Amino acid sequence: MTAPLVAVLDYGIGNLRSAQKALERVGADARLTADRRLVADAAAVVLPGVGAFGACMDALRAADLEDVVHDAVAGGRPFLGICVGMQMLFDSSEEDATHRGLGVIAGQVRWLGTTVPRPQMQWNRLELAGRDPMFEGLGQHPWMYFVHSLHGVPDDRAAVAATCQYGATVNAAFRQGTVFATQFHPEKSGRAGLALLANFVGRAGTAGGS
Repeated sequence: MTAPLVAVLDYGIGNLRSAQKALERVGADARLTADRRLVADAAAVVLPGVGAFGACMDALRAADLEDVVHDAVAGGRPFLGICVGMQMLFDSSEEDATHRGLGVIAGQVRWLGTTVPRPQMQWNRLELAGRDPMFEGLGQHPWMYFVHSLHGVPDDRAAVAATCQYGATVNAAFRQGTVFATQFHPEKSGRAGLALLANFVGRAGTAGGS
C-alpha cells in the first residue's frame, strides 16, 4: 500500500520537523513544505505551530500559505492543526488582538484562568466529548502532553471534541468538518499521540480522506 502524501506546512517557525517525523513513523509520506503545488497534491495537510499567535500568523502570511490552508479546508481533505497551529484556525486570540486568525473555527482563543500556573506544561488526561475517528482505539481518557497558556473557545460548543481539567475545564481538541485540531502535542504524547496520528494518516489514505 502506498504511503499517503501528507503536507506539513513549513512557514519557518518552531520545530515543525518533529510533527513530520512522527507522521513518517506511523506510515505517512510526510513532507515539510511550502510548495503550493505539493500541498495541492497532498492527501492531507498539517499545520503545526509553537510560540506566539501573532508571530505565527505573520510567518504563515509571509510564506504565502494562508490561502493554501483555506483551499485545503474547502477541498475537504483531512486537516490537522497542532498547538498554535490549532489556535491559528480560530478567528482571533486574546494573546494578540492586532492579528486576525484564519477563521476556520468560529470563536476566540482565550487565556487559561489565573488560578493555575501558565503555561500548563504537563501530561493531562482527556475527556472525549463524543466519538471521533481521530480517537479510535484510544479509550475514553487518553493521556496527552500539553504546553500552552491559552485554549480555544468556539462559538459552537459542538466543535469541542475533547476537554481536560486544569483548574477548570479546558478545551483540548476540536472538530470542524474534515478539520481536526489539538491543543496538545500528539507528536510528543508517546503511544497515544502516535495512535492519534496513525488514525489521521489512515483517513488520509482512504478515498477522498473521508
